[in-house]
Amino acid sequence: MSASLLRRGLELLEAPSRGKAAPGLQRRRDGPGAESAARRRKVMQGPGKNKATIKGRVVKSAIEEYHKKKAVNHLKANLKYMTSGRCVADKAVTQQVLTQNRGRKSKDRPPEKKEKKKPEGTVFTEEDFRKFEREYFGIP
Repeated sequence: MSASLLRRGLELLEAPSRGKAAPGLQRRRDGPGAESAARRRKVMQGPGKNKATIKGRVVKSAIEEYHKKKAVNHLKANLKYMTSGRCVADKAVTQQVLTQNRGRKSKDRPPEKKEKKKPEGTVFTEEDFRKFEREYFGIP
């Protein structure tokens, strides 16, 4: 609601004995501040047409707008550019770039490679087992 509408509503509701509002609450429309306020309003609008009217507006095709904003695949051009260069980056550098560009969420991360556990080998050989059998069970 604008201030002038609010002021008028308050004037209608104020008691008949009071009369006018206090002089400190009234706003003056004349004086040096009025000109600068009008100038400020004009600057806020800015140069150009009034956006509220449809005069001179060109109807745009929805299909044309869609084609303008449609994503373009630059893969072929980028690959051609990248393969035409003679400089080849280190494997470590390329891996670092790939990990930095990957998302930070866990769904964007590939599963970590788990090291395969080697079957635990025994310290004893077959010959040691045979020797133990002979000593313990008495089998020659």
